[in-house]
Amino acid sequence: MQESLFHCLWYGKDTLACLSPYAYEPTWIYTFLIGMMILSAVGLPFPEEATLVSVGILAFMGNHPDKYPPPFPNAPHVNSHTAAFVAFLAVFFADFLIYFMGRYFGRRIFEWGPVKSILSEENRLRIERWTEKYGAYACGIFRFTPGVRFPGHLACGMLKFPAWKFGLIDGIAAAISVPTQILLLAYYGDSILKYLKQFKIFILCMLAILLIVVLYKKFAAKRLPTP
Repeated sequence: MQESLFHCLWYGKDTLACLSPYAYEPTWIYTFLIGMMILSAVGLPFPEEATLVSVGILAFMGNHPDKYPPPFPNAPHVNSHTAAFVAFLAVFFADFLIYFMGRYFGRRIFEWGPVKSILSEENRLRIERWTEKYGAYACGIFRFTPGVRFPGHLACGMLKFPAWKFGLIDGIAAAISVPTQILLLAYYGDSILKYLKQFKIFILCMLAILLIVVLYKKFAAKRLPTP
């Protein structure tokens, strides 16, 4: 029976060894990839880069059955090119969906509770001004800027930039940024994972510090007196 990732982490086992069985569950992984790309695009506070890197690692494992043995001979595995293509299509579809939401609902979308909870009025106005200044080309920059993709693509639709121009620029940006993250891990995972293992304690400490700082700022801001 496959051990869960939580079980491996709890007992201090090799995380990669625990992940390797999922490299031979391509259908489930592609479905997961599509879901996470869409959820990340619509504002889920989980960076899409983390999903892409994870799938890239699984593709690397599937390409090296000698190091990460399959559960049975000739088992299907996560294909790097298929995963890269699926990720690109999911991201492009999600970006276009957000664009059309902004185009259809206009400024009303920014009054929706979930949107207001992740986007302050000040940041919304800043993104609108920036979008008006740089035109549809701003959507290409939004694609490379985590944290402002969702409101930025909403603003592109709200300001009614031509759909063909948005699709062309966003598609080029997505084609550059999305598949490459999976393919780099799939083909050069050995070297990358070696360095990750060496610095994983440092990385975990930095992530813990970052989480503490974010939580402190969040709760400190709530406790500030209203002028």
